[in-house]
Amino acid sequence: MKRGKKYLEAAKLIDKTKNYSVDEAMDLVKKTSYVKFDATVEVAFRLNLDPRKAEQNLRGALVLPHGTGKVSRVVVIAQGEKAKEAEAAGADFVGAAELIQKIGAGWFEFDVMVATPDMMGQLGKLGRILGPKGLMPNPKTGTVTMDVTKAVHEIKNGKIEYRVDKVGNIHAPIGRVSFTAQQLKENVKTIYEQLNRIKPTTVKGTYMKNITVTSSMAPGIHLDEESLKARG
Repeated sequence: MKRGKKYLEAAKLIDKTKNYSVDEAMDLVKKTSYVKFDATVEVAFRLNLDPRKAEQNLRGALVLPHGTGKVSRVVVIAQGEKAKEAEAAGADFVGAAELIQKIGAGWFEFDVMVATPDMMGQLGKLGRILGPKGLMPNPKTGTVTMDVTKAVHEIKNGKIEYRVDKVGNIHAPIGRVSFTAQQLKENVKTIYEQLNRIKPTTVKGTYMKNITVTSSMAPGIHLDEESLKARG
């Protein structure tokens, strides 16, 4: 794959053989961003997991201390009092049967969907549309809930979802290049600590094979796991 001049210049700043401390890596990820927009910064954890085993198919959600730099558009499928609660909490779109019908017809002007458990029966018929897009509400990520107020507030305040892919990797946004290095560091440590908390007991050997941070279209930077364990 042919790389552009700016990518190659950014790559010169990175030693591919080195695992950088989290402080060095966050400074470097800001320096190596060469695009003209406020690029997203992402972390990738290569884990020693077999997603075919149910207990190793990790999935969940957490609130990043500094958010992601993106305000998600939230749709809530609820009725009655719960619909009123969702509107009061700041959901962008709230509805029931008509909204489900609208989504079924191809409307996707939202980033995250929350639903009350009683609406999941009606939503089920959209599974083949919502599932591949990663938009189907799920109890594991807190998006199937009666506490719609809490769900909306968390999403608006930087909640992210994570899920292991077919080869055992977990990718997650940790902010934008306009964030301070400290904000990026605190966000990545939050995800690291969460993944360690939910480490399956059936994992043998090294759990985290490598950790890489990168910004949009820029080269990856390998992180030293030991530096993520340190306090501060």
